[in-house]
Amino acid sequence: MSGHSKWSSIKHKKGAADAKRGQLFSKLSRAIIVAAKEGGPDPDGNLALQNAIEKARSYSMPKDNIERAIAKGSGADAEGSTFETVVYEGYGPEGVAVLVEALTDNRNRTASDVRHAFTKHGGNLGTTGAVAWQFERRGVVLVAADDVDEDALVLAAAEAGADDVALDGSSFVVTGAPESLTPVRQALEGAGFEVESVELAMVPKSTVAVADESSARRIVKLVEGLEDTEDVQDVYANFDIPEEVLEAVAS
Repeated sequence: MSGHSKWSSIKHKKGAADAKRGQLFSKLSRAIIVAAKEGGPDPDGNLALQNAIEKARSYSMPKDNIERAIAKGSGADAEGSTFETVVYEGYGPEGVAVLVEALTDNRNRTASDVRHAFTKHGGNLGTTGAVAWQFERRGVVLVAADDVDEDALVLAAAEAGADDVALDGSSFVVTGAPESLTPVRQALEGAGFEVESVELAMVPKSTVAVADESSARRIVKLVEGLEDTEDVQDVYANFDIPEEVLEAVAS
């Protein structure tokens, strides 16, 4: 868990001034469009849309952009109709398991791009089922740990439906069932806690410890290479890299 949560936190901090923000918003919009197309425009009755909106909000995507994406997905000429979800599985340096989720209108193009990213950065694209069993879908909220009353955080999170709160480096990781994501985020923000990120994530059940900076750099390059692929929405991996090493690699 720790490796992915730390990397998520670093990505959010970088994302505020990232030159690729336009590409990020495009991907977030695509997820909202598809969710609205498949389950309707009302987030209260569409968990996938609710979670797509939560993630977009956590990256400071403007409200107007979110509303336009919902409208596109739920309209008569809905753009989301041509996209489908595809999952790729593989391995990175040090045997790290990697799970890639994409939304695509061309499976051949996406498969080729994902395979190229794996090969370029020292990984291997695997077969269906190769690593998926090592992950489970969870709602994850990161809370800045500075000056936080842990007991108060645990109580607020539990009352909102979270299952666990754990300190991980400079953040508390609050996890729960997918349907708890929105109420947990709302409860924590309402209680005055600084929420760093909100996402529905594939959380690893166990992790691979990587302390060597050279290996860590190769792993991060693979993850970033996959994330930069046009159709890829999310990349999950079971590495556990110390926060100070991740910070050095990310910079």
